Amino acid sequence: MKKIINRPETVVQEMLNGMATAHPELVRVEGFNVLIRKEKKESKIALISGGGSGHEPAHGGFVGYGMLDAAVSGEVFTSPTPDHILEAVKAVDTGKGVLFIIKNYSGDVMNFEMAAEMAEMEGIAVEKVIVNDDVAVENSTYTTGRRGIAGTVFVHKTAGAMAERGASLEEVKRVAQKAVSSVRSKGMALSSCIVPSAGKATFSLAEDEMEIGLGIHGEPGVEKTKIKTADEIACNLFESIVEDLAFKAGEETVLLVNGLGATPLMELYILNNSVQELCRKKGIKVFKTYVGEYMTSLEMAGASLSLLKLDKELKDLIKAPADTPAFKQGG
Repeated sequence: MKKIINRPETVVQEMLNGMATAHPELVRVEGFNVLIRKEKKESKIALISGGGSGHEPAHGGFVGYGMLDAAVSGEVFTSPTPDHILEAVKAVDTGKGVLFIIKNYSGDVMNFEMAAEMAEMEGIAVEKVIVNDDVAVENSTYTTGRRGIAGTVFVHKTAGAMAERGASLEEVKRVAQKAVSSVRSKGMALSSCIVPSAGKATFSLAEDEMEIGLGIHGEPGVEKTKIKTADEIACNLFESIVEDLAFKAGEETVLLVNGLGATPLMELYILNNSVQELCRKKGIKVFKTYVGEYMTSLEMAGASLSLLKLDKELKDLIKAPADTPAFKQGG
């Protein structure tokens, strides 16, 4: 195992400290794996997301104006514990209520729900949405139902924009749920990753193999196959998503071509080129495209594709300004 770390047991704490010192607009809550906005906006509901570490910049990189108020990190590929989530709630609640944005993994769902019950016992209103955008696998190692992957970023973006406008907890939840219902994703990998505490690859692929539909923790996908061209990969990911969302010619979308940690931008842009051509052929209008690393899997080589089907409201919220370490956009 070759990694720039000190000790496997301290990677999360040192990573969070490094993020906070690199981005002074973030503050780490002392003693907890929680990053919050330095400038607390008293007039809005608070948005909290999180999950296991190893997916950076998710989720701490999305804390800031127009997106999250706090992010909670578990150990690598491990759900954050309820006490850390509760501490995040206490740090950012303004009395207007809190919305949890949870990726659909059994541990995440259970721990965030426990934290919600604890917060409500202290008089804090908590609502939640569960993101299940992965079209590849219905049930997996860590989930009942579809997994939550990179499409979660669009839920952060739309709900965050709504919250900045001073909307109520119920209205922000409605928008977040609309985004959940309107986004689908699918991924592929060329190599595994190495969890620091394990010190060896999570799974193996031969030099001429790739896997379609695997999860962001290395959970099995739908098939192992010989390496295909960018056009063929794009078609596989795109067709599954478009079919599931029942896209029609003339409808609009936002694209996210997401790298999993070890994929050069050159390859992500080549994949995007293939996806854009598929959209053109289907008559799907691309309103905006994001290419880069938004939700990774340590040093896994591969990519995922996410499409958000737009209506007028979601389009307006996507356009809204955001300023976070990993997502900056003018109005």
